[in-house]
Amino acid sequence: MSTRPLILVTNDDGIHSPGLHAAIEALAEMGELLIIAPTHQQTGMSRSLPASFDGRIFPIQIHHNGRLYHAYHMNGSPAQCVLYGVVECTARRPDLVVSGINYGENLGNSTLISGTVGAALQGGDMGIPSLAISLETKKAYHYNHGHDVDWRAASHWLRFFAQQTLLAQPWPEDVAALKIDIPATATPTTPWRITRQSRYPYYVSEPTHRSRPEEPRVLDYEPRFDPDQLEPDSDIYAFAVERIISVTPLSVNLTARIALSAFEAQLKTFSFQAS
Repeated sequence: MSTRPLILVTNDDGIHSPGLHAAIEALAEMGELLIIAPTHQQTGMSRSLPASFDGRIFPIQIHHNGRLYHAYHMNGSPAQCVLYGVVECTARRPDLVVSGINYGENLGNSTLISGTVGAALQGGDMGIPSLAISLETKKAYHYNHGHDVDWRAASHWLRFFAQQTLLAQPWPEDVAALKIDIPATATPTTPWRITRQSRYPYYVSEPTHRSRPEEPRVLDYEPRFDPDQLEPDSDIYAFAVERIISVTPLSVNLTARIALSAFEAQLKTFSFQAS
């Protein structure tokens, strides 16, 4: 059995995404790669495990820079790719899960929507250190693969954080994944810092202005935030205001960070009996 680290690589943009190829190139020399990604675009799937998935996993060969990689694709969510990849496609436990490199940043409360982040949280929930890495791109590329994206800086930083994760001390117990957001202007010398997920949204939905409810129109969205309201230690502030790399430790524990007993007492202040 190989002693090289096993790295599971997935994404939410699909098996043919150039961002996935950029991740493969960044990680190829660091260990053995278990590549398993959605057959088609799965952006916005969060950590969902759709019951409609029929469980089929298809082998595929990926050609990249003169090398051949054996991989898998499946018509499931990014989180299902991680789940099935770990349980069904390998005889040994991965040492690292990498989700990305994603087209488009995942910031603030909008993080909860991301299939890229959902895949990493699935890995983290299974006890595997996981990275969700996203690169700022044109909005038009969020659902369509743009082929003029420069992946070099994102690949550099993916390699850096993957090495740190594999070689450094274990993360604190409450850290399931690292969410890494790379500005389009980033280079290998751009600063990075640890941030917290902002409590504000980053992407704001726009009305369709449809004339009839049954019109086939979907909500559009735009990045929109007030810099004066942002928390200075947040991911949105670091990424959008300071234009540095945001690295956010994420937990799968969604319990509000409050004094639970005090909140319980508040809810019990007014008691009533059901009639």
